[in-house]
Order: sequence, then C-alpha cells, then structure tokens
Amino acid sequence: MKINRMMINVCSQDIEKSKLFYTSLFAFNVNYNSDWFIHLVSEGNGLELGIIAEGHEIVPEGIGGKTMGVYLTFVVDNVDEFYTNSQKLGYKVIQEPCMTPYGQKRMLIGAPEGTVCDVSSPS
Repeated sequence: MKINRMMINVCSQDIEKSKLFYTSLFAFNVNYNSDWFIHLVSEGNGLELGIIAEGHEIVPEGIGGKTMGVYLTFVVDNVDEFYTNSQKLGYKVIQEPCMTPYGQKRMLIGAPEGTVCDVSSPS
C-alpha cells in the first residue's frame, strides 16, 4: 500500500518547551499551534513533527509518559556545530559527539519531553 504521508508525534507534558527545543536546534518552523497540538515542518524538505499534550483525549491510553524503544535520528551537516549550539542553549547532552563504527560522527541529546535524539553527520 502506498504511504501518502508519515509524521512522528511526541507526547509532552510541556508542549511549549518541546516546541522551543525542536525549533531552536533543528530547522523546524511552526505550521500550526494550539494549546494541545503543535505541528512543525522542517525548512526545505517538509519533514514533519507533531507535539501533542500528553494528557489530551486524542492521545491513545497508555501512550503518555517516558518514550520507550524509540529514538529520533536527525542527520545534520555538522554535528560539532550542533553540539556547540545545544550547549549554548543549555540542553541536556547525553553523549558528546564521537565517531561510530559505521563512519558517522554522532551525539545524543535529550528533548524536554524525554525523547532521545540521535544527531549525526557524515564524517
């Protein structure tokens, strides 16, 4: 079956903090903003990310809380610059940039809602 669109949604206890995280570090623009849902679209390539208030009725039961078994991967031009910017903004770095066995430089950063973001760049 053809997929027409794919969007990842993250549940957040504080959607404004999550919005600031994704828009200040990644090239996301706010496409829609309400008190329970924020739709972000990346500049240039149209990638989508939704931020949903954790306690909203539309969130399936049992989904709220810490994200388990999932992490978001973002490929950027320069992970070292991304690391420097994330430090300036005071975000929680889980793992500083390091080389991987598969030839990319990667770091891990924690988003305010608890999602782990894997940020990497070609070496």
